Order: sequence, then structure tokens, then C-alpha cells
Amino acid sequence: MKVVGFNGSARKDGNTAILINDVFRELKSHGIETELFQMAGKKITGCSACYRCAETKDGVCAIKDDPVNEWIEIMKSADAIILGSPVYFADLTASMKGFIERAGMVSRSGGGLFKGKIGASVVAVRRVGAIHAFDSMNHFFLITEMIICGRELLEYRNRKKHRRS
Repeated sequence: MKVVGFNGSARKDGNTAILINDVFRELKSHGIETELFQMAGKKITGCSACYRCAETKDGVCAIKDDPVNEWIEIMKSADAIILGSPVYFADLTASMKGFIERAGMVSRSGGGLFKGKIGASVVAVRRVGAIHAFDSMNHFFLITEMIICGRELLEYRNRKKHRRS
């Protein structure tokens, strides 16, 4: 089983990465492979509403000057996806918002590329906006027909392992 995490913070290895790595530490203790991708230093733009992904249905966003298409491919091959964002002005970061807009549109246009995968959100917050940021990322999971997890991730891994036996 493989879990990928995306850190939407402008600070590489900051508080959001620490929180995602805390989740990873628990997953790794159960033999689950993890990989973290950081948005810091990358200019991630939102969906341009060109609908090219809806025309081609090839699982690729028309915007090609950032790592979003590479990350979509990685998400397609993962069993679970963790999204993490600090709260900036009572919401998730612009980079995370752009990422979920584009990955979500490509997934929906491509016939549900993430359907049935497990998703979890991590929010780093000091004052206000945690619920709003958490809700925005969880809506990405719901719209792309993913399963929002609590403890289900380990149970999913165990069911998958038993099916192979």
C-alpha cells in the first residue's frame, strides 16, 4: 500500500510538513509506504476553465509548466492521498486550492481517476479558519468520489492484504 501526501505550505518542512510526517510515522509503523511532495517554491495556478481535460479525457491538465500533471499521475497510482495546508487568511493556501481545482477537474473529466481511493486532510492553524480549510480539502475528496478516512486507512490495508492471501 502507498500513501502520498501533498504539503500546500509555502514553507518547506514547516508545521504542515511536520503534521503530515506525524501521520506518515504511524503509517510506516504498519509497513505502509509513504511519500511527501511539497508545494513550497512552486507556482501552482488554479484551473483556467479551458476544458481541454474534458475534451481529451486523457487524465492530463492543459497547464504544463508546473508539477501538477506529474502529481496527478502519482495520485492515480497511490492507494491513499493526504492533503495538508496551513491556514492563510481563514482558508487553505492558494497553491493547495489551485492543485485541488486542477486535479479534481482532471479526475472528474477522466472518468473518476481517484474514485474509491482514501483521502485525509491535515491542517496547521494558529487562530481561525481551520474548519474552512479542512472542509475545502475534504470536499475535494467527496467530489472526486474518494473515501474520507479516520481509522479506515489501516482497516483498508488489512482487507487488501487478506484478499491477496
